Amino acid sequence: MEAIKLVLPTEEYLDQVWAYRRECREADSSMDGCGALRRVESPSEWLADVRAYTDPATLPEGKVLATQFLTVRKSDGRLVGMVNVRHYFNEYLEQFGGHIGYSVRPSERRKGYAKEQLRLALLYCKEIGLDRVLITCYTSNEGSRRTILSAGGVYESTVHEPGENIDLERYWVATG
Repeated sequence: MEAIKLVLPTEEYLDQVWAYRRECREADSSMDGCGALRRVESPSEWLADVRAYTDPATLPEGKVLATQFLTVRKSDGRLVGMVNVRHYFNEYLEQFGGHIGYSVRPSERRKGYAKEQLRLALLYCKEIGLDRVLITCYTSNEGSRRTILSAGGVYESTVHEPGENIDLERYWVATG
């Protein structure tokens, strides 16, 4: 795996973000950790939405403060993944979503990027005062399960999310 870094989204990356969206849609990927990317109409709308979650004054009602990261390969600046860190829970996140959502673009999977971006996200979580975080994954997502376990994830339970009609495994991971 080549070295990666987590960066905050800026206009500079919007073409890559939209290409990431296109690739995930073509692969019928769930785009976890991408914020509203699946449902927005433009890259600039996505960036505005991401920024709204960083400030209590612009935070949508019922939502939580969150930091959106792009996972960028250092050697060429290519966007290989995305990570979203929720700073605390609302009722939905406490049951189903957890603190961290992440994904890797389909063409970059199975290269170790998910494991490294999760490690970097956990460092950030520690910086913002979280001692442990909840991470969930689809019961059918073996790759995500292995990524969570590699970070020290401890299985808690499996829950059914009725709105999406999916089963999710819940894991707790220490940030230190």
